Amino acid sequence: MDEDWRLLLTFFPEGWDKIAKDCGALKGLRKDKSPENLLRILLIHLGCGHSLRETVVRARKAGIADLSDVALLKRLRKSKDWFYTMCVALFQERGVAISSEGNFQVRAFDGTQIKEPGKTGSLWRIHYSVSLPSLSCDFFKLTATEGIGTGESFSQFVIQSGDYILADRGYSTANGIDYVSSHNAYVTVRVNTQVLRFKDIHGTSFDLLEAVQSIHSTGVSRSWKVTVSNQNRSQVIGRLCVLRKTAEAIKLAQNKIRRKASKTGRNTKPETLEYAKYIILFTTFPENEFSTSDVLEWYRIRWQVELVFKRFKSLAQLGHLPKYDDESAKAWLYGKLFVALIVEKLIAHASSISPWGYLLEKYESAQCLEREFKFALNQVCKAIEPEFALEDMLTQWNEISEGLAESPRKRKAQLSKFFEYKTS
Repeated sequence: MDEDWRLLLTFFPEGWDKIAKDCGALKGLRKDKSPENLLRILLIHLGCGHSLRETVVRARKAGIADLSDVALLKRLRKSKDWFYTMCVALFQERGVAISSEGNFQVRAFDGTQIKEPGKTGSLWRIHYSVSLPSLSCDFFKLTATEGIGTGESFSQFVIQSGDYILADRGYSTANGIDYVSSHNAYVTVRVNTQVLRFKDIHGTSFDLLEAVQSIHSTGVSRSWKVTVSNQNRSQVIGRLCVLRKTAEAIKLAQNKIRRKASKTGRNTKPETLEYAKYIILFTTFPENEFSTSDVLEWYRIRWQVELVFKRFKSLAQLGHLPKYDDESAKAWLYGKLFVALIVEKLIAHASSISPWGYLLEKYESAQCLEREFKFALNQVCKAIEPEFALEDMLTQWNEISEGLAESPRKRKAQLSKFFEYKTS
């Protein structure tokens, strides 16, 4: 199994061990200051989803490290910048290298729901913001999944004047757009055609379907000046930026809609299938600084980052989320992202050396890609986790049981409704 670990190491960013020292991840580490052993034990926790206590028992039995669960949590906190730097390097390998020219900050907002392990595992919703081009997490907030003020909304985030925000359909509401505008910030959001209604600059109802159907050729984009009004009749002026998809992308999008409708027993409206032919964005980014192509390009970059965050959402279901402090929560986030990026890199490498050299059409569905990711993730977890024979477990059970046992202690009361982490 260590052969698999050695092979896995070759897919890590160049100089990953030096990065550990430069970022202070090894500071205060006693005895064996091996960045390899430290990274492996952290990945047993983050990638394989084991609790801190089980992780240290497994590491101890494998001879990787001998430390307590509290010490491991402290190591995780100190590894935040290490994981972040490695994530940036892997993003750049994927081509997500964005020009930092200009005096503006672009932030990609997203959220996901996670359930901690076990029948009584808690449900949480993570709201996070990624700054571009630095790809750093500049906001992290944890809420419950039910109740007032827990859903995906721009109001979950701290928004500063001059921010340029990118978000998906989940944030496509008139109230949310008005909230961003009221903070003197700018927004580009994927339009939810069932929620947002538009008017032209003269106050007349804007026919979105007729507008998008005027674009007949693949790759052609157009824009229209429109307004959005919330329930308080507060009006926000912006642009609709629309791009027609390729024939293959249209086919995939429409098939996805049909499958979803079939599962829920609902009829698909013709206009829903028509809208699926286009990328439709609403933006308040200044027109004199961001052309239609610029707006679409920024959203494309957000989409590239989102592809990895989709994998992160799968990984987020593995393991307990640190909820008490900013550093451990962000380290946990970056660690999960690092594993997702490594799995994606392995899949890309394996695909490039396949007998065909390309993906077969029948295997390109979203479901197949998800199964591929889960399969590859399982193999990565096997490579990370040191082998421990069943016979050894039987003969050493008393010692293992003692290591897994929880000593009596007073737990920190979770009194607040939610925990909020943000950078100053």
